[in-house]
Amino acid sequence: MSGEEAEEEVFDAIVIGGGVAGTVCAHQLARAGHEVVLIERGNQPGAKNLSGGVFYCRVMEQVFPDFAARAPVERRITRNVLSFLNESSSVDIDYWDQRLAEPVNAVTVLRAKLDAWLAEQCEEAGVMVMPQVRVDALLVEDGRIVGVRAGEDELRARVVIAADGVNSFIARQAGIRAREPRKHLAVGVKSVVRLPRKLLEDRFRLNDREGVAYAVVGEATRGCAGGGFLYTNIDSVSVGVVLRLDDLAAKGLASSDVHDHFLSHPAIAPLLKDGELLEYGCHLTVEDGPAMAAHDLTRPGLLIIGDAGGFTLNTGMTIRGMDLAAGSALAAARAAGAALADRDFSQESMDRYGEELGRGFVGQDMELYAKLPALMDSPRLYHDYGALLADVLHGIYDLDATPRRHLAGIAASALKGSRIRPTELARDAWQAVRAL
Repeated sequence: MSGEEAEEEVFDAIVIGGGVAGTVCAHQLARAGHEVVLIERGNQPGAKNLSGGVFYCRVMEQVFPDFAARAPVERRITRNVLSFLNESSSVDIDYWDQRLAEPVNAVTVLRAKLDAWLAEQCEEAGVMVMPQVRVDALLVEDGRIVGVRAGEDELRARVVIAADGVNSFIARQAGIRAREPRKHLAVGVKSVVRLPRKLLEDRFRLNDREGVAYAVVGEATRGCAGGGFLYTNIDSVSVGVVLRLDDLAAKGLASSDVHDHFLSHPAIAPLLKDGELLEYGCHLTVEDGPAMAAHDLTRPGLLIIGDAGGFTLNTGMTIRGMDLAAGSALAAARAAGAALADRDFSQESMDRYGEELGRGFVGQDMELYAKLPALMDSPRLYHDYGALLADVLHGIYDLDATPRRHLAGIAASALKGSRIRPTELARDAWQAVRAL
């Protein structure tokens, strides 16, 4: 320890943000014997988190064995519904599989509960959790991040790890990125609606503690780039929309109006009938994760993880954030641990983080789906393909006492009557193959 470090306490690591990424990283570093401080702006981790969602949680088994049995999860997702919603119809792909129940693949969570539990695990591992602390600035000496300033107080550490969310103040102050363009961001508007447990399970055809997750495209967003979602908790349903900021502004829509439109749709409203509104709110989220994660994620003494690093993927079928946050946290913990062992906090040392990401599923999945945002940019996805599918199925099921046509003829007539040109269909199909 240097003379300067002897005069004031210097922690091994300061982690900023008490979400999934921050708590997992802090926990792993503490388990390895390091002195760790976890700083959270809210009254406690999870206190200011409206979020919840479907957590693809197998990565958490590396941190907390039997995670799904120990943690405060809601339901185990065994049924997934992909819905193309139109003004007066919907076409659903409804996939149920008991293999998704064991081993547990995905669970629904309410983050206020989950984050508080994760913070408790951190404290048991030896992390000093500091709630109600807002970081105002990074401390920089000789080009290296050496701590943070909160009000009049300074906290010093050998490594600072930023897990402060999608609108990361730390990433901006460190010069890693400017404010993200609107196209990379989205606003999520969500309601949590209470339903009696038996009514919920009967309505959604669920067995005990099994759950369903809906991904909805089309009329859910009134044509705005984005989508609708619905997933079941123990005795409530979380339902809402995610809307890309630039397209929302271009179309002159209000996010709250789009949310209300979705919940009142004839295909959605019956699922919420007789429910009691428990929560309503909105939050900023990542839309183009691969573009955000392409930024530098390190500076000497600094690592960026979770949503702050852009680790979110929306494939249209799955929305992934928490598993990628946890995976990035594990990669950062390994990189920070190696730096602490070597007492080397240079840029080269911090760049081990990128190597750790690349060796695991986080970096490889972000690379695999790098072309996906371009596919999701097609306006036909939000207007025309759902209507085309419905027209094909209407031609099959509308038995009007006239002779039947071959399925190929029905599909050709539906395509001819749609706004989609054959060349656009071929281009979109090829782009989907490349992106997925």
